[in-house]
Amino acid sequence: MTLSEQELIRRENLKKIRETGINPYPNEEFKVNTKASEIDALYSEEKKDEFRDVILAGRLMMKRIMGKASFAELQDSTGRIQLYINRDEICPGEDKTLYNTIFKKLLDIGDFIGVSGFVFTTQTGHTTVHVTSLTLLSKSLKPLPIVKTDAEGKVHDAVTDPEFRYRQRYADLVVNPKVREVFIKRTKMYDSIRQFLNEKGYLEVETPILQPLYGGAAARPFKTHHNTLDTTLFLRIANELYLKRLIVGGFDGVYEFSKDFRNEGMSRFHNPEFTQIELYVAYKDYEWMMNLVEEMIEKVAIDVTGSTVVKVGSNNIDFKRPWKRYTMYGAIEEFTGVDISEMGEADMRLAARDMNVGLDPTMGRGKIIDEIFGEKCEAHLIQPTFITDYPIEMSPLAKKHRTKDGLVERFEAICNGKEISNAFSELNDPIDQRERFEAQLELGKRGDDEAMMLDEDFLRAIEYGMPPTAGVGIGMDRLAMVMTNSQSIQDVLFFPQMKSETLK
Repeated sequence: MTLSEQELIRRENLKKIRETGINPYPNEEFKVNTKASEIDALYSEEKKDEFRDVILAGRLMMKRIMGKASFAELQDSTGRIQLYINRDEICPGEDKTLYNTIFKKLLDIGDFIGVSGFVFTTQTGHTTVHVTSLTLLSKSLKPLPIVKTDAEGKVHDAVTDPEFRYRQRYADLVVNPKVREVFIKRTKMYDSIRQFLNEKGYLEVETPILQPLYGGAAARPFKTHHNTLDTTLFLRIANELYLKRLIVGGFDGVYEFSKDFRNEGMSRFHNPEFTQIELYVAYKDYEWMMNLVEEMIEKVAIDVTGSTVVKVGSNNIDFKRPWKRYTMYGAIEEFTGVDISEMGEADMRLAARDMNVGLDPTMGRGKIIDEIFGEKCEAHLIQPTFITDYPIEMSPLAKKHRTKDGLVERFEAICNGKEISNAFSELNDPIDQRERFEAQLELGKRGDDEAMMLDEDFLRAIEYGMPPTAGVGIGMDRLAMVMTNSQSIQDVLFFPQMKSETLK
């Protein structure tokens, strides 16, 4: 391992700290009683008696030595606070090592310290902690990137390099504190949805991540080998088929926040490991589910952002109900001027070519329709919109439409040009389901590596009888991108998948 000059200096400082008899990584609990943001928000001269004994901890982010007294900045999980440190107050006896040697010379930016003292306001109006005791809690051996903030609060030399930010998220969170707000909002999304569904009486459950057969979506899986069972297992691409097994078992409503894995391309909208919530409710249909999704996402927007209107890039997206609706064929005709609803596969290929939509020979009719819609329609759908009534070839797990031949009862919710949810009136006819699985096998023989497998255990489950059921999956990462005005999925994942540093 090659160390930089700064890293060598910090290691030398570590050695010197130990030589003074101070443990740079102490074992004892350090009890804090306040946070930087609480002091900043609540302190006033009238309330100064309430701030006579504050204790807080965090990283040392700046120090300005001024002889026997110095100013510094401490950053905790809530923000920054200025410190005033006087030599004779933190070193009341003859031994001034803590100030003259440790603080002035051996503490580096990024070190964790704990301080206690009282709060006052400087002559320049800065709320400040007058430190009466200082403790080193953890020595930092790697320097943080330097970000400068001027007197007006304007940031200079901001760390924006995605390679650094996504690979070293731990450092990104320190030098770009506003990044934390994205993930706090993401947690609020989960809390909002969980509260909404729990109040309706639905049960949160867990289902297998390692599965003997992958299913519930059209995607290429990751696979692994179980040594004891000597069998191939797959990381789930969806949890749909297991949740529907629970509906068969008698639960009226179940949901799961699931980590799913798809061995596919990566982009600013796709990560191979992602999170979605899937919900299944007995005795309901897709029309009912559309209304529930509208209601739930409207609530999420209010809970996370304080409004139904969310700013995303240059767009103001309004999640207030009701949302616009198009059928799949209707949307394609609206945005291309071409009615493909009665076309066979050959004519549809010609139409796609005329629209400059690229296809490959493995694509069946359903994939062709999906490509046309994705290329020609999605980008126009900025406000929340439901696309309904999909061709049967695109939806092997959805129930046939009650009045329209060749279609299924399915919808997708799209906003800002991207799908955020997918839902069906779930197929509960075991004979029809077997035929759909068999059709998927034929697509697989044509070279479609995203075709579904035939799951005999799932067929056995629904042969016991599954009630009419509505199901939905909502992509939590995509939804987080919208709710936090993030342009890349990597911005809403703490640790997005990246190419190995050794392969760069």
